[in-house]
Amino acid sequence: MNTNIGNLDTNQSSSFLEETKNSAEDGIMYLEEMNEEVLSKRILKLSRQNKPKSALAIYKSMTFSGLKPDLHACNSLLSSLLRNGMLDIALKIFNSMKASELTTGHTYSLILKAVADARGCDAAMNMFSELISSKNLREKIDIVVYNTMISIFAKANSWYQAQKIWSILTDNGQVGTIVTYRLLVCTFVRCGQNELAIDAYSEMIRNGLSPEGDTMHAIIGAYTREGKYDSALNVLQCMLDNELKPNARACNAVINSLGKAGKVKLSFEVYELMKSLGHAPDAYTWNSLLNALNRANRYSEALQLFERIRNPQSVILNVHIYNTILTSCHRLGLWDKAVQILWQMEASEIPVSTASYNQVIGACEVARRPKVALQVYYRMVRQKHSPDIFTLLSLMRVCIWGSLWNEAVEILKLSAPNGSLYNAAIQGMFLTGKIDLAKKLYTEMRERGLQPDGKTRAMMLQNLPKHSMRNRRRNVQKYKF
Repeated sequence: MNTNIGNLDTNQSSSFLEETKNSAEDGIMYLEEMNEEVLSKRILKLSRQNKPKSALAIYKSMTFSGLKPDLHACNSLLSSLLRNGMLDIALKIFNSMKASELTTGHTYSLILKAVADARGCDAAMNMFSELISSKNLREKIDIVVYNTMISIFAKANSWYQAQKIWSILTDNGQVGTIVTYRLLVCTFVRCGQNELAIDAYSEMIRNGLSPEGDTMHAIIGAYTREGKYDSALNVLQCMLDNELKPNARACNAVINSLGKAGKVKLSFEVYELMKSLGHAPDAYTWNSLLNALNRANRYSEALQLFERIRNPQSVILNVHIYNTILTSCHRLGLWDKAVQILWQMEASEIPVSTASYNQVIGACEVARRPKVALQVYYRMVRQKHSPDIFTLLSLMRVCIWGSLWNEAVEILKLSAPNGSLYNAAIQGMFLTGKIDLAKKLYTEMRERGLQPDGKTRAMMLQNLPKHSMRNRRRNVQKYKF
């Protein structure tokens, strides 16, 4: 930090006065009027008229003559200097005021904010730390100054420093205001510190303060991200009780949180409330409701809702809605519906992900449609999408249950070595009576350095030849359990 800020001691006020006496450029003028009140009013008027140089000349002339401008005039002069980018001069005035014990919380707020804007948050924090280290100065630092510091760090999204100011505030016996907690809650939520936001909001309520709309909107976001749907719902109701209108984003957040908790009825009640408030449901709203139905295993109802909203005039469908409804198709085994939706996605130029193809292949698996699943898989590869382990496992299972042995083996050959995939193939072969092929795959699996799971080992042991103990021991050695 600049040493002009770091060492704000009383010696600077005397050096400032010395500079005033010796410099012809300081604009010292002869004062015909010697009344401090009258001169202070002149400084105040010139400062308000945004004439900092004229106001400064009177201030210096008064100081040179041993006169003291009043607090109001000094603060107004500081504000005018800072508005015009004259920070260095303002700091000298501030030091002089501080030495004369002519400062208030407003003075500190002005100078701290200016230092932060011109020289960064760290410089402002260093100055603040120096101020509160002095007992005499600390007693003059009111809640407005703390709020200024919190707002400085809020602007920079520095939640850690905002939390630090909050802690210092509490330790020094200060009580936060509505502004304090609004700044804290909104900053913490914006920076993803939801637990801190909830702590600040809870303290605010314990202190008997009534939160404003911005604070309540922010805390709804914090509660929903932490899965506390009941608390979010209570805040939403509190807003309504206080005749505050929740915005669409808050309603969507509550709907989504309730849906994740399987509270379908409440989700739709908030949706109706959202409409009554004049908010039009968007893609996020619909996806939240569809997810709510899926989580409650009400897949058919999700499909019915999807058919209702797919009208182009009602909502623009996005990839999230399509993937959600593909999940419904997967659970119900509606392979034909899933394939139809997949083609619609491609035709609409909506980006189709690997997850989308997985849901369609999963629907084919549930419906025991191995050939369709393979067609979707080949389509996926042609579209330059790389299958993941979920794709391959689903494809492996559907091929085995569809007696497509060659295709199952081909999948293993074309895939990177994976123990889970081999375990699924071996277990499926055993269960469908392809014992020899299962043993062959087991040997291949061990040769590739992959580990069988407990179920695979048990199946191998159960299917060893039952001739003699010697043969059993020989086979155990052969298959390298």
